[in-house]
Amino acid sequence: MKVDIEVPDLPESVQDATVAAWRRKPGEAVAEGEPLLDLETDKVTLEVPAPVSGTLAVIRQAEGATVSAGDVLGQIETAAAKTVPEPAPEPDAKPAAIAAPSPAVSAAQPAESDNTLPKLGPAARRLIEEHGLDPAVIPRRREDRLTRADVEAYLAAQGVEPSPRPERRVPMSRLRRRIAERLLAAQREHAILTTFNEADMQAVTELRRRYRDHFEARHGVRLGFMSFFVAACVAALRRFPQVNASIDGGDIVYHGYYDIGIAVGTDRGLVVPVLRDADRMPLHEIERRIADFARRARENRLELEELQGGTFTITNGGVFGSLLSTPILNPPQSAILGMHRIQSRPVAVDGEVVIRPMMYLALSYDHRLIDGREAVQFLVAVKEAVEDPQRLLLDL
Repeated sequence: MKVDIEVPDLPESVQDATVAAWRRKPGEAVAEGEPLLDLETDKVTLEVPAPVSGTLAVIRQAEGATVSAGDVLGQIETAAAKTVPEPAPEPDAKPAAIAAPSPAVSAAQPAESDNTLPKLGPAARRLIEEHGLDPAVIPRRREDRLTRADVEAYLAAQGVEPSPRPERRVPMSRLRRRIAERLLAAQREHAILTTFNEADMQAVTELRRRYRDHFEARHGVRLGFMSFFVAACVAALRRFPQVNASIDGGDIVYHGYYDIGIAVGTDRGLVVPVLRDADRMPLHEIERRIADFARRARENRLELEELQGGTFTITNGGVFGSLLSTPILNPPQSAILGMHRIQSRPVAVDGEVVIRPMMYLALSYDHRLIDGREAVQFLVAVKEAVEDPQRLLLDL
Protein backbone atom coordinates (compact mmCIF):
# COMPACT_ATOMS: atom_id res chain seq x y z
CA MET A 1 0.00 0.00 0.00
CA LYS A 2 1.24 3.50 -0.82
CA VAL A 3 0.76 6.36 1.64
CA ASP A 4 0.85 10.01 0.55
CA ILE A 5 3.37 12.41 2.06
CA GLU A 6 1.48 15.69 2.41
CA VAL A 7 2.53 19.25 3.17
CA PRO A 8 1.54 19.83 6.82
CA ASP A 9 -0.44 22.83 8.00
CA LEU A 10 1.80 25.84 7.57
CA PRO A 11 2.25 28.47 10.31
CA GLU A 12 -0.16 31.38 10.38
CA SER A 13 0.58 34.06 7.75
CA VAL A 14 2.59 31.58 5.62
CA GLN A 15 0.82 30.87 2.32
CA ASP A 16 3.24 28.45 0.68
CA ALA A 17 6.70 26.92 0.98
CA THR A 18 9.55 25.71 -1.20
CA VAL A 19 10.91 22.16 -1.19
CA ALA A 20 14.44 22.84 0.05
CA ALA A 21 15.94 19.34 0.20
CA TRP A 22 14.89 15.70 0.20
CA ARG A 23 16.80 13.64 2.76
CA ARG A 24 15.94 10.32 1.13
CA LYS A 25 15.84 9.08 -2.44
CA PRO A 26 13.31 6.75 -4.08
CA GLY A 27 14.00 3.20 -3.01
CA GLU A 28 15.50 4.10 0.36
CA ALA A 29 13.97 2.86 3.59
CA VAL A 30 12.36 5.38 5.95
CA ALA A 31 11.11 5.10 9.52
CA GLU A 32 7.92 6.67 10.83
CA GLY A 33 8.62 10.09 12.31
CA GLU A 34 12.03 10.37 10.65
CA PRO A 35 12.69 13.77 8.98
CA LEU A 36 12.09 13.11 5.29
CA LEU A 37 12.49 16.52 3.65
CA ASP A 38 12.84 20.20 4.46
CA LEU A 39 10.37 22.92 3.45
CA GLU A 40 11.67 26.48 3.37
CA THR A 41 9.34 29.38 4.15
CA ASP A 42 10.09 33.09 4.22
CA LYS A 43 11.51 32.83 7.73
CA VAL A 44 12.05 29.25 8.92
CA THR A 45 12.75 25.77 7.61
CA LEU A 46 10.18 23.10 8.47
CA GLU A 47 10.96 19.38 8.72
CA VAL A 48 8.39 17.02 7.23
CA PRO A 49 8.46 13.62 8.99
CA ALA A 50 7.63 10.30 7.36
CA PRO A 51 3.97 9.47 8.13
CA VAL A 52 4.68 5.70 8.14
CA SER A 53 7.59 3.31 7.92
CA GLY A 54 8.45 1.76 4.59
CA THR A 55 10.25 2.68 1.38
CA LEU A 56 10.16 6.02 -0.39
CA ALA A 57 8.42 5.00 -3.59
CA VAL A 58 8.15 8.26 -5.54
CA ILE A 59 8.90 11.98 -5.23
CA ARG A 60 6.16 14.13 -6.75
CA GLN A 61 7.54 17.56 -5.79
CA ALA A 62 11.21 18.03 -6.64
CA GLU A 63 13.57 20.39 -4.86
CA GLY A 64 12.72 23.98 -5.69
CA ALA A 65 8.99 23.34 -6.18
CA THR A 66 6.49 25.68 -4.52
CA VAL A 67 3.85 23.85 -2.47
CA SER A 68 0.89 24.64 -0.23
CA ALA A 69 -0.68 22.91 2.75
CA GLY A 70 -2.20 19.56 1.76
CA ASP A 71 -0.20 19.13 -1.46
CA VAL A 72 1.18 15.63 -2.04
CA LEU A 73 4.98 15.64 -1.89
CA GLY A 74 5.54 11.97 -2.59
CA GLN A 75 4.52 8.47 -1.58
CA ILE A 76 5.80 5.79 0.78
CA GLU A 77 5.30 2.11 0.10
CA THR A 78 4.63 0.53 3.46
CA ALA A 79 6.65 -2.44 4.61
CA ALA A 80 3.47 -4.49 5.00
CA ALA A 81 2.74 -4.17 1.30
CA LYS A 82 6.20 -5.41 0.41
CA THR A 83 5.87 -8.58 2.53
CA VAL A 84 2.88 -9.90 0.59
CA PRO A 85 4.20 -13.02 -1.19
CA GLU A 86 4.18 -13.08 -4.97
CA PRO A 87 1.97 -15.79 -6.52
CA ALA A 88 3.95 -18.84 -7.62
CA PRO A 89 4.54 -18.93 -11.41
CA GLU A 90 2.98 -21.59 -13.56
CA PRO A 91 5.31 -24.52 -14.45
CA ASP A 92 5.34 -23.54 -18.14
CA ALA A 93 5.99 -19.82 -17.42
CA LYS A 94 8.92 -18.32 -19.26
CA PRO A 95 12.08 -17.68 -17.17
CA ALA A 96 12.14 -14.06 -18.39
CA ALA A 97 8.73 -13.41 -16.85
CA ILE A 98 9.87 -14.89 -13.52
CA ALA A 99 13.08 -12.84 -13.38
CA ALA A 100 11.59 -9.50 -14.42
CA PRO A 101 11.85 -7.13 -11.45
CA SER A 102 9.01 -4.92 -10.39
CA PRO A 103 9.34 -1.16 -10.95
CA ALA A 104 9.78 -0.59 -7.21
CA VAL A 105 12.73 -3.04 -7.08
CA SER A 106 14.33 -1.43 -10.13
CA ALA A 107 14.08 1.98 -8.53
CA ALA A 108 15.66 0.64 -5.35
CA GLN A 109 18.81 -0.69 -6.99
CA PRO A 110 20.54 2.62 -7.77
CA ALA A 111 19.51 4.00 -4.40
CA GLU A 112 21.37 1.16 -2.65
CA SER A 113 24.57 2.23 -4.34
CA ASP A 114 23.85 5.82 -3.35
CA ASN A 115 24.00 4.75 0.30
CA THR A 116 27.72 4.09 -0.14
CA LEU A 117 28.47 7.65 -1.28
CA PRO A 118 30.55 9.72 1.15
CA LYS A 119 29.55 13.01 2.70
CA LEU A 120 30.53 16.06 0.67
CA GLY A 121 31.92 19.25 2.12
CA PRO A 122 30.69 22.55 0.61
CA ALA A 123 33.93 23.16 -1.32
CA ALA A 124 34.01 19.60 -2.67
CA ARG A 125 30.36 19.77 -3.70
CA ARG A 126 30.96 23.04 -5.54
CA LEU A 127 33.87 21.58 -7.55
CA ILE A 128 31.86 18.46 -8.38
CA GLU A 129 28.93 20.56 -9.63
CA GLU A 130 31.20 22.87 -11.65
CA HIS A 131 32.89 19.99 -13.48
CA GLY A 132 29.93 17.57 -13.63
CA LEU A 133 31.78 14.79 -11.79
CA ASP A 134 30.47 11.55 -10.33
CA PRO A 135 31.55 11.50 -6.65
CA ALA A 136 31.39 7.69 -6.59
CA VAL A 137 34.45 7.37 -8.86
CA ILE A 138 36.68 9.87 -7.04
CA PRO A 139 39.31 8.27 -4.77
CA ARG A 140 39.19 9.60 -1.22
CA ARG A 141 41.49 9.52 1.75
CA ARG A 142 38.72 9.31 4.32
CA GLU A 143 36.19 6.55 4.02
CA ASP A 144 33.24 8.66 5.18
CA ARG A 145 33.99 12.01 3.54
CA LEU A 146 35.07 13.44 0.21
CA THR A 147 37.15 16.60 0.59
CA ARG A 148 38.11 19.40 -1.74
CA ALA A 149 41.68 18.06 -1.85
CA ASP A 150 40.37 14.69 -3.09
CA VAL A 151 38.43 16.36 -5.91
CA GLU A 152 41.36 18.59 -6.89
CA ALA A 153 43.70 15.59 -6.95
CA TYR A 154 41.24 13.70 -9.17
CA LEU A 155 40.95 16.67 -11.56
CA ALA A 156 44.74 16.97 -11.73
CA ALA A 157 45.03 13.25 -12.53
CA GLN A 158 42.54 13.74 -15.36
CA GLY A 159 44.55 16.65 -16.72
CA VAL A 160 41.82 19.17 -15.85
CA GLU A 161 43.09 22.44 -14.47
CA PRO A 162 40.85 24.55 -12.21
CA SER A 163 39.23 27.42 -14.04
CA PRO A 164 40.91 30.74 -13.21
CA ARG A 165 37.52 32.46 -13.43
CA PRO A 166 34.93 30.05 -12.01
CA GLU A 167 31.30 31.08 -11.97
CA ARG A 168 28.27 29.43 -10.47
CA ARG A 169 24.60 30.42 -10.71
CA VAL A 170 22.15 29.23 -8.06
CA PRO A 171 18.57 30.31 -7.29
CA MET A 172 18.16 32.74 -4.40
CA SER A 173 16.60 31.03 -1.38
CA ARG A 174 13.21 32.15 -0.08
CA LEU A 175 14.83 33.46 3.10
CA ARG A 176 17.39 35.49 1.15
CA ARG A 177 14.64 36.87 -1.12
CA ARG A 178 12.58 37.82 1.91
CA ILE A 179 15.57 39.52 3.55
CA ALA A 180 16.19 41.49 0.35
CA GLU A 181 12.55 42.57 0.13
CA ARG A 182 12.44 43.72 3.76
CA LEU A 183 15.71 45.64 3.52
CA LEU A 184 14.59 47.47 0.40
CA ALA A 185 11.21 48.22 1.97
CA ALA A 186 12.90 49.55 5.11
CA GLN A 187 15.06 51.92 3.07
CA ARG A 188 12.17 53.00 0.87
CA GLU A 189 9.43 53.48 3.49
CA HIS A 190 11.31 54.84 6.50
CA ALA A 191 13.31 57.99 7.17
CA ILE A 192 16.37 56.21 8.56
CA LEU A 193 19.00 58.20 10.40
CA THR A 194 21.91 56.90 12.52
CA THR A 195 23.53 58.45 15.57
CA PHE A 196 26.80 57.20 17.10
CA ASN A 197 28.51 57.08 20.46
CA GLU A 198 31.17 55.00 22.18
CA ALA A 199 31.16 53.07 25.43
CA ASP A 200 34.01 52.34 27.81
CA MET A 201 33.68 48.60 28.48
CA GLN A 202 36.12 48.55 31.39
CA ALA A 203 33.52 48.18 34.16
CA VAL A 204 31.57 45.42 32.42
CA THR A 205 34.78 43.59 31.47
CA GLU A 206 36.00 43.63 35.08
CA LEU A 207 32.57 42.55 36.34
CA ARG A 208 32.55 39.61 33.96
CA ARG A 209 36.08 38.64 34.88
CA ARG A 210 35.29 38.76 38.61
CA TYR A 211 32.06 36.76 38.52
CA ARG A 212 32.37 34.72 35.33
CA ASP A 213 33.18 31.37 36.97
CA HIS A 214 30.62 31.77 39.77
CA PHE A 215 27.95 32.85 37.29
CA GLU A 216 28.53 29.83 35.03
CA ALA A 217 28.71 27.40 37.97
CA ARG A 218 25.43 28.68 39.42
CA HIS A 219 23.41 29.19 36.24
CA GLY A 220 25.06 26.81 33.77
CA VAL A 221 25.51 29.49 31.11
CA ARG A 222 28.34 31.80 30.13
CA LEU A 223 28.14 35.46 31.14
CA GLY A 224 28.49 37.53 27.97
CA PHE A 225 28.10 41.17 27.03
CA MET A 226 24.74 40.82 25.30
CA SER A 227 22.72 40.46 28.51
CA PHE A 228 24.09 43.77 29.81
CA PHE A 229 23.07 45.52 26.59
CA VAL A 230 19.59 43.98 26.67
CA ALA A 231 19.12 45.19 30.26
CA ALA A 232 20.54 48.62 29.37
CA CYS A 233 18.23 48.96 26.34
CA VAL A 234 15.16 47.98 28.36
CA ALA A 235 16.01 50.62 30.96
CA ALA A 236 16.49 53.24 28.22
CA LEU A 237 13.26 52.21 26.44
CA ARG A 238 11.34 52.84 29.66
CA ARG A 239 12.68 56.41 29.68
CA PHE A 240 12.06 57.00 25.99
CA PRO A 241 8.87 55.10 25.03
CA GLN A 242 8.80 56.51 21.49
CA VAL A 243 11.90 54.43 20.69
CA ASN A 244 9.84 51.36 21.65
CA ALA A 245 6.88 52.50 19.54
CA SER A 246 5.91 51.91 15.90
CA ILE A 247 3.88 53.64 13.20
CA ASP A 248 0.67 51.99 11.97
CA GLY A 249 -0.87 54.04 9.18
CA GLY A 250 -1.69 57.41 10.73
CA ASP A 251 -1.32 56.15 14.32
CA ILE A 252 1.59 55.77 16.71
CA VAL A 253 1.47 52.51 18.67
CA TYR A 254 3.19 52.73 22.07
CA HIS A 255 4.06 49.23 23.29
CA GLY A 256 3.78 48.66 27.02
CA TYR A 257 6.07 45.64 26.85
CA TYR A 258 9.67 45.05 25.82
CA ASP A 259 10.18 42.32 23.21
CA ILE A 260 13.81 42.57 22.15
CA GLY A 261 14.89 41.05 18.84
CA ILE A 262 18.39 39.56 18.77
CA ALA A 263 19.91 39.41 15.28
CA VAL A 264 21.59 36.05 14.63
CA GLY A 265 23.69 35.33 11.54
CA THR A 266 23.40 31.88 9.94
CA ASP A 267 24.61 30.24 6.73
CA ARG A 268 21.14 30.83 5.28
CA GLY A 269 20.97 34.51 6.22
CA LEU A 270 20.12 36.81 9.10
CA VAL A 271 17.25 35.89 11.43
CA VAL A 272 15.92 37.85 14.41
CA PRO A 273 14.40 35.72 17.19
CA VAL A 274 12.61 37.70 19.89
CA LEU A 275 13.09 37.77 23.68
CA ARG A 276 9.52 38.19 24.92
CA ASP A 277 9.11 40.37 28.01
CA ALA A 278 12.84 40.92 28.32
CA ASP A 279 12.23 43.34 31.19
CA ARG A 280 11.16 40.41 33.37
CA MET A 281 14.26 38.30 32.70
CA PRO A 282 17.35 38.13 34.91
CA LEU A 283 20.73 38.24 33.18
CA HIS A 284 21.25 34.49 33.28
CA GLU A 285 17.89 33.84 31.61
CA ILE A 286 18.70 36.36 28.88
CA GLU A 287 22.04 34.64 28.25
CA ARG A 288 20.40 31.21 28.20
CA ARG A 289 17.71 32.28 25.72
CA ILE A 290 20.21 33.96 23.41
CA ALA A 291 22.51 30.91 23.43
CA ASP A 292 19.51 28.69 22.65
CA PHE A 293 18.42 30.99 19.81
CA ALA A 294 21.89 30.93 18.27
CA ARG A 295 22.16 27.14 18.46
CA ARG A 296 18.73 26.46 16.99
CA ALA A 297 19.19 29.14 14.32
CA ARG A 298 22.29 27.31 13.05
CA GLU A 299 20.30 24.06 13.06
CA ASN A 300 17.30 25.67 11.28
CA ARG A 301 15.04 24.74 14.17
CA LEU A 302 13.58 28.10 15.16
CA GLU A 303 9.80 28.32 15.30
CA LEU A 304 8.05 30.95 13.19
CA GLU A 305 6.40 32.43 16.30
CA GLU A 306 9.85 33.12 17.74
CA LEU A 307 10.69 35.33 14.74
CA GLN A 308 7.54 37.42 14.77
CA GLY A 309 6.87 40.68 16.57
CA GLY A 310 9.50 42.51 18.56
CA THR A 311 9.56 46.17 19.59
CA PHE A 312 13.31 46.86 19.37
CA THR A 313 16.31 45.01 17.92
CA ILE A 314 19.97 44.60 18.88
CA THR A 315 22.55 43.44 16.34
CA ASN A 316 26.18 42.68 17.17
CA GLY A 317 28.49 43.04 14.18
CA GLY A 318 31.44 42.93 16.57
CA VAL A 319 31.40 39.14 16.64
CA PHE A 320 32.47 39.26 12.98
CA GLY A 321 35.07 41.98 13.56
CA SER A 322 33.04 45.04 12.56
CA LEU A 323 34.37 48.27 14.10
CA LEU A 324 31.54 50.55 12.94
CA SER A 325 28.39 50.21 10.84
CA THR A 326 24.93 51.69 10.29
CA PRO A 327 22.29 49.00 10.98
CA ILE A 328 19.05 48.98 8.99
CA LEU A 329 15.67 49.04 10.72
CA ASN A 330 13.72 45.85 11.28
CA PRO A 331 10.18 47.03 10.32
CA PRO A 332 7.73 47.80 11.80
CA GLN A 333 10.14 48.65 14.62
CA SER A 334 11.39 52.22 14.80
CA ALA A 335 14.94 51.71 16.09
CA ILE A 336 17.83 49.23 16.17
CA LEU A 337 21.05 49.27 18.21
CA GLY A 338 24.30 48.18 16.59
CA MET A 339 27.11 46.81 18.79
CA HIS A 340 30.65 46.52 17.48
CA ARG A 341 34.05 45.04 18.22
CA ILE A 342 35.71 45.96 21.50
CA GLN A 343 39.07 47.53 20.75
CA SER A 344 41.67 48.83 23.20
CA ARG A 345 42.62 52.41 22.36
CA PRO A 346 43.82 55.57 24.13
CA VAL A 347 41.12 57.79 25.65
CA ALA A 348 41.15 60.76 28.02
CA VAL A 349 39.96 59.95 31.55
CA ASP A 350 40.12 62.64 34.26
CA GLY A 351 42.62 64.62 32.24
CA GLU A 352 44.93 61.65 31.60
CA VAL A 353 45.41 59.44 28.55
CA VAL A 354 44.73 55.79 29.38
CA ILE A 355 44.16 52.60 27.39
CA ARG A 356 40.59 51.35 27.67
CA PRO A 357 38.47 48.67 25.92
CA MET A 358 36.13 50.79 23.81
CA MET A 359 33.09 49.92 21.71
CA TYR A 360 31.38 52.10 19.11
CA LEU A 361 27.57 52.07 19.37
CA ALA A 362 25.18 52.98 16.56
CA LEU A 363 21.47 53.66 16.84
CA SER A 364 19.51 53.74 13.59
CA TYR A 365 16.00 55.15 13.99
CA ASP A 366 12.94 56.24 12.05
CA HIS A 367 13.10 60.03 12.02
CA ARG A 368 9.37 60.21 11.26
CA LEU A 369 8.68 59.13 14.83
CA ILE A 370 11.88 59.73 16.80
CA ASP A 371 13.54 63.13 16.93
CA GLY A 372 17.30 63.48 17.06
CA ARG A 373 17.19 64.66 20.66
CA GLU A 374 15.40 61.50 21.89
CA ALA A 375 17.64 59.25 19.79
CA VAL A 376 20.84 60.80 21.17
CA GLN A 377 19.55 60.75 24.75
CA PHE A 378 18.47 57.13 24.39
CA LEU A 379 21.94 56.12 23.17
CA VAL A 380 23.59 58.09 25.98
CA ALA A 381 21.39 56.25 28.49
CA VAL A 382 22.52 52.90 27.06
CA LYS A 383 26.16 54.05 27.18
CA GLU A 384 25.90 55.19 30.81
CA ALA A 385 24.25 51.96 31.92
CA VAL A 386 26.95 49.83 30.27
CA GLU A 387 29.79 51.95 31.60
CA ASP A 388 28.35 51.83 35.14
CA PRO A 389 26.30 48.60 35.51
CA GLN A 390 25.31 49.51 39.07
CA ARG A 391 22.93 52.06 37.53
CA LEU A 392 20.79 49.14 36.34
CA LEU A 393 20.45 47.84 39.91
CA LEU A 394 19.59 51.30 41.27
CA ASP A 395 17.27 52.17 38.34
CA LEU A 396 19.20 55.35 37.58
